[in-house]
Amino acid sequence: MMARIIAIDYGLKRTGLAVTDPMQIIATALDTVPTADIFTYLKTYFAREEVESIVVGMPTNLQGNPTDSTAAVEQFAKSIQKKYPHIPFHFHDERFTSKMALDALITGGTSKKYRREKGNIDKVSAVLILQSFIESQAQQGLR
Repeated sequence: MMARIIAIDYGLKRTGLAVTDPMQIIATALDTVPTADIFTYLKTYFAREEVESIVVGMPTNLQGNPTDSTAAVEQFAKSIQKKYPHIPFHFHDERFTSKMALDALITGGTSKKYRREKGNIDKVSAVLILQSFIESQAQQGLR
């Protein structure tokens, strides 16, 4: 039995979270938490579930260069790695995830009210980051 992979879509106000099933096949939305509470949330989650690795979405612009949020995400990543040095850590390109998340919610027939809840987009973005990470691992023959 494998452990879960958790993906984090870090934001200055809110952070979206997604996890795989224990077989690491499907990514599902976990939660959106106020960023100020993220470490408390993770501590509780890690105590309850076995996590094999952590994936953090790395924001870059279309050319692949850093954005306004890149430094904050890198700082957050350092904190995660310091707190959980025993859990393998990966960055994953999140260039199109917010737009894709919104498109997915629209295509999925969700209401405008649901889509206006920013937290819902953060969660779906985390799912897309995780799904993309799983696929890239499979392509590299790592799964």
